Amino acid sequence: MFHVAGLLRRLGIPVSANNGARVYRVLFLCTGNSARSIIAEALLNHHAQGRFRAYSAGSHPKGEVHPLALAVLRERGISTEGLRSKSWDEFAAGAAPMDFIFTVCDKAAGEVCPLWPGRPITAHFGVDDPAAVEGGQLERLRAFELVARKLESRIRLLLSLRPEQLDRLGLKQRLDDIGLRGCGEDT
Repeated sequence: MFHVAGLLRRLGIPVSANNGARVYRVLFLCTGNSARSIIAEALLNHHAQGRFRAYSAGSHPKGEVHPLALAVLRERGISTEGLRSKSWDEFAAGAAPMDFIFTVCDKAAGEVCPLWPGRPITAHFGVDDPAAVEGGQLERLRAFELVARKLESRIRLLLSLRPEQLDRLGLKQRLDDIGLRGCGEDT
């Protein structure tokens, strides 16, 4: 199995650390790709235990990750290595197809998206933009922490699903439910 996994990796095909089981590819989208989608990417990669590989991108990326997004992740003990603000164009053409695409801001959910290869399942996991919060450093940090908590609860619900046990429509409905109601999130 070791040789097969190594060959698949060299060919650019994701292989998980969980006995070669399928790795589901997830893309989190936001407009600026500086806070919410970055936080979601890092949280899913941290908690997925090799079942999922998350990425993030924006329709109009800011070009840098918000420092408070990085601070909230580091506070949780989550690696921020390799996180960067990037365009969704990197994933729209020529990239390996995604299994799931989640928008995390209302603006991105309403935009005309590229045609994604592979017919990924889409859902909206909308949360407020913590970077738009005005006030002192403490208020702004609390906004980022709240967004991280909300996204983390949705990601834990995502991880509780077994995509291989659900048909496409059933999976889409479950993901929409997660996006709409979250998990008893504090607001």
